Amino acid sequence: MRVIAALFLSLGLVASLAACKPGGGGGAGGSGASGGAGAVSQEDMSLGDPNAKVTVIEYASLGCPVCAHWNNTVFADFKTKYIDTGKVRYTLREFLTGDAPVASAGFLLARCAGASKYFQVVDAVWRQEEPLLESERNAEKRDALVKIAQSMGLTEAQFNTCVTDDKAILALNARSEKWAGDDHIENTPTFVINGKIYDNGFLSLADMDKAIAEAGAK
Repeated sequence: MRVIAALFLSLGLVASLAACKPGGGGGAGGSGASGGAGAVSQEDMSLGDPNAKVTVIEYASLGCPVCAHWNNTVFADFKTKYIDTGKVRYTLREFLTGDAPVASAGFLLARCAGASKYFQVVDAVWRQEEPLLESERNAEKRDALVKIAQSMGLTEAQFNTCVTDDKAILALNARSEKWAGDDHIENTPTFVINGKIYDNGFLSLADMDKAIAEAGAK
């Protein structure tokens, strides 16, 4: 799953390296497996009370249309209901499925913008789903990401530095590969709620309600 973000600038976007593979659908039945995610660490990007009774880990890609759809239609209500009220600690783990170069550049930009703006960048990238994931013109994809960078106070030159930083690229690849291997994650989005894996792809807010209620009751 090696992605060289410099290609995004020098050679244009290459074909995606892995399928988003949303798993068809929607129910919150999940795989029933448990223990599929390691403890949240300092390298993770998280929101909410660290002492919340329920931890929701989402394995997602900025190049995955299903992940974008979940963010754009469910996340805001999920955040208001659970994260902002202190009921859930939410962690996003970065994968490079779907349009891998877009995912790589987006996550590198988000990390470069800093922890305080990380989730703003992630949200902005997912909300630019059409120009980023549906356009076949590489220039349009790059322009959309540059505009996001500029909206966060970064210059185009800073954007270029962010997405061509070899050290950051290697670290992103290592995180993605580690989580794929150690946590046995194959599809995005995959949710792990208090250790229970839900790998059927898109979960509605009602699905999340049920899963969180079950996790909180234990």
